[in-house]
Amino acid sequence: MLYRVVRRALFATPPEAAHSLALAAVRAFPWHPFRDRSTPTGRAIEIMGLQIPNRVGLAAGFDKNAVAIDGLFALGFGHIEVGTVTPRPQAGNPQPRLFRVPERAALINRMGFPNDGAERIVARIKARRGAQTLGVNIGKNATTPVERAVDDYIACLRAVHEVSDYITVNVSSPNTKGLRALQDTQNLEPLLTALLDEAHRLEKAHSRRVPLLVKLAPDLTDDELRDIAALLGSLPLGGVIATNTTISHASLESLRHANEPGGVSGAPLHPRSLEVVRTLRRELRPTTTLIGVGGIMSAADAEAMRTAGADLIQIYTGLIYRGPRLVKELAAALS
Repeated sequence: MLYRVVRRALFATPPEAAHSLALAAVRAFPWHPFRDRSTPTGRAIEIMGLQIPNRVGLAAGFDKNAVAIDGLFALGFGHIEVGTVTPRPQAGNPQPRLFRVPERAALINRMGFPNDGAERIVARIKARRGAQTLGVNIGKNATTPVERAVDDYIACLRAVHEVSDYITVNVSSPNTKGLRALQDTQNLEPLLTALLDEAHRLEKAHSRRVPLLVKLAPDLTDDELRDIAALLGSLPLGGVIATNTTISHASLESLRHANEPGGVSGAPLHPRSLEVVRTLRRELRPTTTLIGVGGIMSAADAEAMRTAGADLIQIYTGLIYRGPRLVKELAAALS
């Protein structure tokens, strides 16, 4: 009931402004009214060498600058992923760049990795009070040519290694020009090999292993997914996150904002995300962690993602439309 009132006010505000207000409120009041004051819902699991209290996580993009980690964990998440973080600060794409499509419980975004840069974000992570499982999602700056992308990813990896429990390589956002070309296996193999080599060097130097994951797009064909899975099977990656937003707007035809460029998230993405997770689960090693994300709006959606083969799930748009109660509902369903 409380969130329905809050959502009405937030939805009367432009989406990006509303998002900033919500993050500011959670940051200012980490012991906020939505906090789960009971013991964590769900059953703790060990995955990628990490102890996680439940299977429900917050996807990257919600807290890009790591400004509200403690408050967000108070909602009951088992893990949170911040970012996407780039080596240097950048403003992202021009506003407006975030749009609601409430008729489909969807969002369209063309944010373009706006963030404060690795140095400032790492400082904020170091200042957090809790010690729950935190992932950091890394990418390249918009001004960095795709052929030099590996330099940005390695710089980010070095910067965030000490404050991350796992690191996600984002090669699947549709809102940075040329980024998705890195999913081509001819580009992906040298990128991941270089990052894994650097991660191994950092592990030896700091006696600390940080799993490396890669996040894929839902718009890849099944053949492309199988090729990528074969490549990933030959590398010591920690896991895969499926999926990012989709460039397909077919489900939004005739609705307001349907023609706005950008990636679609929310309920329309769920069927394709399920298909991608099923395909990857068949092709990947059983020990490879698979995190399912995309349009999870209910316990039934979460259970379907688990049945498809996801070890963990993440939400973003569902939190905006359903509110904090969704976190506990999903954790209970997957316990």
